[in-house]
Amino acid sequence: MTITIYGIKSCSTMKKAFTKIDELNVGYDFHDYKKQGIDRESIQRWVDELGIDKVLNKRGTTWRKLTDEQKQSADANIDNAIDLLVTNTSMIKRPIVEGQIDDKNQAQQILLCGFDATEFEANFQ
Repeated sequence: MTITIYGIKSCSTMKKAFTKIDELNVGYDFHDYKKQGIDRESIQRWVDELGIDKVLNKRGTTWRKLTDEQKQSADANIDNAIDLLVTNTSMIKRPIVEGQIDDKNQAQQILLCGFDATEFEANFQ
């Protein structure tokens, strides 16, 4: 099993995710995109699979601080939204969990967005 958890270390939702994944004894790499940044290709991959509405967090303070023009531009065009996510990583819903898990002797791709304890248990037990 090889998974990477993407997020921001100090986020309270991330702390819940770390606690749950540790309880389930799952090894992982952590990518702090506040410190390490994130590439456009990763965000594009997440948006392609999950949709922009799932990946873009419009409930946070970073979104609320954008100008009306920036918000309208992001709503009108996915490429503009992705560009905003690259430069404003706090607007990416947390955590993003990506990688491969072993399921009955075969590797299965996984991509989760946001923390849901039940979803984590279903995927990692």
